[in-house]
Amino acid sequence: MILFDDAVRVLSGWQPTSEAAAAARKRTVQLLGAGPVAMTRAHRPGHVTASALIVDERRRVLLCLHGRLGMWMQVGGHCEPGDLTLAAAALREATEESGIAGLRLDPDPIDVDVHAVRCAPADGQPAEASWHYDVRFLAVCPAGAVEQISDESADLAWFTAETLPSPLADGVVQQLAPAFARL
Repeated sequence: MILFDDAVRVLSGWQPTSEAAAAARKRTVQLLGAGPVAMTRAHRPGHVTASALIVDERRRVLLCLHGRLGMWMQVGGHCEPGDLTLAAAALREATEESGIAGLRLDPDPIDVDVHAVRCAPADGQPAEASWHYDVRFLAVCPAGAVEQISDESADLAWFTAETLPSPLADGVVQQLAPAFARL
């Protein structure tokens, strides 16, 4: 219930960073009408996820080449039972998937995006069509940190806004302006 209450609070008070984010926020708030189950993979019509765009002092972004999807994107994923807040879930995912300790997370989201995925339920059943209602945060990387590829990624690499890789997941570019504005 604590994570669900935090999601409702964060999204109800959040000022969207774009028209697309405003529409996604509205859809996510509607999804939360299903109750706490909307925070879990058990909710097959869709569920809230948390991700983080990791940025360094040189205004580069750390993206992962997702092992299953084969696209470059920010780090993030499913909320877990131990997560007390969306920001904590995003920080946990960012730390796990980047291998970087000491990330500083801005607790105010930079974006919300709703996208279709093939997602496996938590009970180990085969992946099936679902929706991720992804709440995205900014994580600032400490100077001198070195990333480490996790089991979920085929690669990790730093990019500037002008040198983004391909194939790039939808929604990555829309995070750049609000992230850089917060630095």
